[in-house]
Amino acid sequence: MAKRQPRSETPVNTGRMLRPDAEVLDGAALIPAANLIKPPPNQFTHELRQSQPYFYQGARSEPNGEFPAGTRVVLMVHDGGAFCRVADGQGLYVETAYGGLQQLRPR
Repeated sequence: MAKRQPRSETPVNTGRMLRPDAEVLDGAALIPAANLIKPPPNQFTHELRQSQPYFYQGARSEPNGEFPAGTRVVLMVHDGGAFCRVADGQGLYVETAYGGLQQLRPR
């Protein structure tokens, strides 16, 4: 018969589990439904050369977030101007600067 290991000197807490307080985020934390593509793309045409901001409704407002450098995106709309609309790998459909995109090489 195997010997039992001695009990450790550290007391075991058998009490309640503590959970953080619930916090309700304001509406600004939500991504508008018009800016989500489901299912998200899994093939990409471009990647970002450097980190740059993106906008939900247009580049005339405060940025809604920032893409890190190297983010792969699908170029969805570009009319020759300074900005374009792209979708990232999580389905985020936004406007960003076209000049920061670099076309991916075909494999």
